[in-house]
Amino acid sequence: MYSDLAFRTAFLVCGSAADAEDAAQEAFISAHAALGRFRPGAPFRPWLLRIVGNAARNRRRAATRRHGLALQFAASLRTGDAAPSPEAEVEAAEERTALLRAISALREEERVVVVLRHLMGLDVSETAAVAGCAEGTVKSRLSRALAHLRQRLESDCG
Repeated sequence: MYSDLAFRTAFLVCGSAADAEDAAQEAFISAHAALGRFRPGAPFRPWLLRIVGNAARNRRRAATRRHGLALQFAASLRTGDAAPSPEAEVEAAEERTALLRAISALREEERVVVVLRHLMGLDVSETAAVAGCAEGTVKSRLSRALAHLRQRLESDCG
């Protein structure tokens, strides 16, 4: 009944049909989970569209963050105006591989906070919301995870 309206709303926010479909689907799932908090007698449509709008904005922000991370990564590879040497490219690829291997070796809860915070660029409160834990827990897990990564990378390199 509300799927076309939800899609159109999400599309206006996201600007992408694929993202709008995903945002609308996420919104319906969130709305279903939050039905117990819906105030009886309140209008349903604005409540649902607020959830759709939030899901669409979150998707748009995530896409912007990913694009920004890609630009930062590309900029970090550049050395002046010249293309990186083949040796530098091989070394950078080896470093990325070692880092990803070290991240994948972390415990699940540590890996989640590292990926959300440092690879996806979420702040501590967003990371806590996604991981389903308190901000203090995110900070302590990050601290332990980064110490484990440091140890692992130093032992691999040293």
